[in-house]
Amino acid sequence: MSQFTQRVVALLAVVALAAGAGALLVSSSGDDDPFAAYCSEVEDRRGELGVALAAGPRIGLIRALPTFELLADKAPEDLKDEWATVLASVTEVRDSFADADVDPATYDPEKPPKDLAVADREAIEAAAVRLGSTETKLAFAGVSQHARDVCKTPLSL
Repeated sequence: MSQFTQRVVALLAVVALAAGAGALLVSSSGDDDPFAAYCSEVEDRRGELGVALAAGPRIGLIRALPTFELLADKAPEDLKDEWATVLASVTEVRDSFADADVDPATYDPEKPPKDLAVADREAIEAAAVRLGSTETKLAFAGVSQHARDVCKTPLSL
């Protein structure tokens, strides 16, 4: 086999490999869309999230926590940190009320229950501060913005 023939065969082999790899990439890209399952979940859960959040700022977020957890499980890698922040903040609020045996729907921070222990009141206040922190607000904003921009679904948090 001449050098020319060897080069042509080698070139054809490279072209065939490149074409095969390109075909594999194109055929798998639709199945591996990192946003498809998440966006579907966002669309499916939007209504129940709206109902939960309509209950008010404190109790609404607590009621929305199971939906937040479902969305976080489906979230693509670039949203995992934001969802982790959201989940941690809302879970801390829920747990602080549960640990204090206080109903978050009726809790008034200006007039806490008379029998509420100081440590429980401080834990509730600390959880509220974290929930209202810049970090948590940015995480909520990031999740919401992604839903609007990528999923084309408004997700008000």
